Amino acid sequence: MCPMKNFAALDFETANGKRSSVCSVGVVVVREGVVCDSYYSLIRPQPNYYAQFCVDVHGLVFSDTEHERPFNEVWAEVAPLIEGLPLVAHNSPFDQGCLKAVFELYGMPYPNYTFHCTCRAARRAFPNLANHRLHTVSAHCGFDLTCHHHALADAQACAAIAMAIL
Repeated sequence: MCPMKNFAALDFETANGKRSSVCSVGVVVVREGVVCDSYYSLIRPQPNYYAQFCVDVHGLVFSDTEHERPFNEVWAEVAPLIEGLPLVAHNSPFDQGCLKAVFELYGMPYPNYTFHCTCRAARRAFPNLANHRLHTVSAHCGFDLTCHHHALADAQACAAIAMAIL
């Protein structure tokens, strides 16, 4: 199998149990096997409330995003960065579900992005790991994920995994 050399690693954090409630996004662009760009932004989520279980995970609260831009304005900056690239996420059904939900919420036509899942790939590549969570797999691939659940740090870890095994 030819290694994937061009892709964008993507990670979303959500404010509550609704997939449309993205409150931050991290993107890492890899071209010819080299990280060449990255992007991070907070986002004013919809619906705009924070569930405690989400706050406990990523630490973001209402006051962090109440004056931030909505998703459609943030995505206008992300879209050109990732144009024509396959997307990679750790547990891609979550991030792809968020992306589809927020596109639908804003009435934006979904461009049918191609997603690859580093979690699934890690299960195949490293079947003997204790678990296949992002911090475990990224450490196994030599990436030190010190700010887990910060969208950009998670996207960087995902990119490191993808470069190692996809």
